[in-house]
Amino acid sequence: MPEAPARNPLDSFINAVHATIEAPVVWFREKIVEPNRQTYPWYHQQYRRVPSIDQCYTDDAVCIFEANQQFKRDKMVDNEILAILRQRLEDCVMYEQPDHERKCQSILRTYEKGAENWFIKYGDLGGYANAKSAYMKQKHRMIWERRHGAVGSGMKSTGDDETAEH
Repeated sequence: MPEAPARNPLDSFINAVHATIEAPVVWFREKIVEPNRQTYPWYHQQYRRVPSIDQCYTDDAVCIFEANQQFKRDKMVDNEILAILRQRLEDCVMYEQPDHERKCQSILRTYEKGAENWFIKYGDLGGYANAKSAYMKQKHRMIWERRHGAVGSGMKSTGDDETAEH
């Protein structure tokens, strides 16, 4: 759409200055930037994996920040995966009524395993969880399993420790 004619000399001068400043910028963008740009949809953007919190030095604030951001992205992805599994289970139950208990059994097992894994990693961390708190939770779980066996399997007897060491 062509521009409206200038109403007065000042307006004409402002349009001329604007065109003089804008023309090189538009030329540079159209001739240099856009032909050399890789186009990809924003929803396929892939971030590089950054070092995890256990690989950061204690005084490296940038590394810790990046690890926390990576943790938040991973949590969002895991939340979406679990939501998709839950939706598949609900769809299967609605579609396969009244035989849903038999026909949706594999989807239910997949969802329950995914929910268990999500809770192992993110459960009981609270709303303000960060990479360090998740790492400490993992460390405490590994120490517990070393001392007492897998969580939920009952306590190891004292005889199991002696045979495992020798």
